[in-house]
Amino acid sequence: MTRRLISSGSTFEQEIAYSRAVVDGDWVFVSGTTGFDYKSMTISEGLAEQTEQCLRNIEAALAEAKASLRDVVRVTYVLPNAAEFPQCWPMLRKYFGEVRPAAMMISAGLADPRMRIEIEVTARRQAPA
Repeated sequence: MTRRLISSGSTFEQEIAYSRAVVDGDWVFVSGTTGFDYKSMTISEGLAEQTEQCLRNIEAALAEAKASLRDVVRVTYVLPNAAEFPQCWPMLRKYFGEVRPAAMMISAGLADPRMRIEIEVTARRQAPA
């Protein structure tokens, strides 16, 4: 199998030399993804809205890799304010409720002060593409 790179089309990816996702065999590694809408490069102020946009962005990258959120086995959440994490839970249950991947939450600063969450996932495709 050859490694395949997936891009969201964001110029940021080229500027710092990374891919939105990398497919290697049945594995899909989705980079840290924020709540920016990549089409308009806008971001909502609310944490719940940013969380949902993160998950939609991840879902799009997974779809391009011929995978889905059902294939996610590991997820990492990064929030500048750990006390706000419970605000994300309704969205996380909506998207991962039945999947229940292994997870970790880290409290750390993010590159842009407008960002209130960043999410990365690892998925294993159930059927080769």
